[in-house]
Amino acid sequence: MNLEKILAISGKPGLYVLQVQTRTGFVAESLVDGKKITVNLKSNVSLLSEISIYTYEGEKPLSEIMQKIADKENKGQAISHKEDNTTLTTYFKEILPDYDEERVYPSDIKKVLNWYNMLQAKGLIIDTVVVPTVAEEAVAELEEAPVAEAKVSPKKQKATKE
Repeated sequence: MNLEKILAISGKPGLYVLQVQTRTGFVAESLVDGKKITVNLKSNVSLLSEISIYTYEGEKPLSEIMQKIADKENKGQAISHKEDNTTLTTYFKEILPDYDEERVYPSDIKKVLNWYNMLQAKGLIIDTVVVPTVAEEAVAELEEAPVAEAKVSPKKQKATKE
C-alpha cells in the first residue's frame, strides 16, 4: 500500500493528498471533500508513510498495519473508529497481536481505523504489489544503456595579426 503522498495535518480533519510543493509550503487536496488548501511550512504535518506503531519487538510501519486490516476485511470497511475503547483494542489485538499496549493509546487506534476507512472509501486500498511506473522503467533503461563517449573537437585558434 503506497502512502507516500498521503498527509495528516494537525488541526485539520481528515487526510490530504500532496499536490504540489511551493516556496512557502505546499498545496494539498482533501480526501473528504476534494478542496485544495495551502499549508505553510510551520504547520505540523505527518506523512502516513513515515508513521509507525509500537510493538514489543520494535516498530511496524502504518502501511503494514493497514495491509493487515485490508486482508482481514477483504479490502472492505473496518469497524468504526467511534466504537468503545474495549472493542477497538480487541479488534486491534486481532490485527497486531504484539502491539505495545502501554505506548499505543485508544486514540491512536481510532486514528488508524479512521484513516483506513477514509482510504478504503476512496478506493486507495490496494495490494502491496508495486507496479513500476513509466518513469521508473525509463530510469532502469538509462542505467542499462551503454554510455556513449563524447567527442570533443579542438578549439579553433584565432589568427593573430602580426
